[in-house]
Amino acid sequence: MRVGVLGTGDMAAALGGAWARSGHEVFVGGRNTAAAGALAGRIGAAGHGTPAQAAEYGEAVLLAVPAGAAPTLAREHAGALAGRTVVDCTNPLHPGPGGVMLTTGAGESVAGLIGAAAPAARVVKAFNLVHVSMWDHPAGAFGPVPPAVPFCADDPGAAGHVTELITGMGWTPMPAGGLDRAAYVEATAAFVIGVWWDGGSPALAFPEPPRAA
Repeated sequence: MRVGVLGTGDMAAALGGAWARSGHEVFVGGRNTAAAGALAGRIGAAGHGTPAQAAEYGEAVLLAVPAGAAPTLAREHAGALAGRTVVDCTNPLHPGPGGVMLTTGAGESVAGLIGAAAPAARVVKAFNLVHVSMWDHPAGAFGPVPPAVPFCADDPGAAGHVTELITGMGWTPMPAGGLDRAAYVEATAAFVIGVWWDGGSPALAFPEPPRAA
């Protein structure tokens, strides 16, 4: 699959690198094209250039930019993103007096804002619940039961693209409903990251019921 990556930061490097290793054709786009070129060379991408070129390149396009910038970036490239799977991996968070807080309004999600900014795009929320360092692990590193990547999508074709990206990395797709559920996934990130910052393990809060199978 052709994948355009908009951004040159840690998530762009980790996910773009994982997808390049699993055989996808990755194109890195950044406002700083020198940084995009350096990242493309580091992860073995097929090419690099501007955000507009990355948006036009990919069947799937990753928005790997700060959460506050993602809807604006989507609006700037709405024409190029039309009909494409647009993956939102962002977390709209900031430190608050009681812990990590959401920057979005009640019931609002960054994924939804991206969808409103680029209404012809097929937006998917995914890859936001795991620390960036985990995406660098090779397929099979987690043992016989691969960990899951929850995702929210309205479009079946977009869900298929993201499922392919997840399974190629050696992870398990976990459908979490339509894009109207993305706010819950983003809120879960606030909980998970807050527990990490306090030195806890959020996985311990979700033991599987004995009759779950």
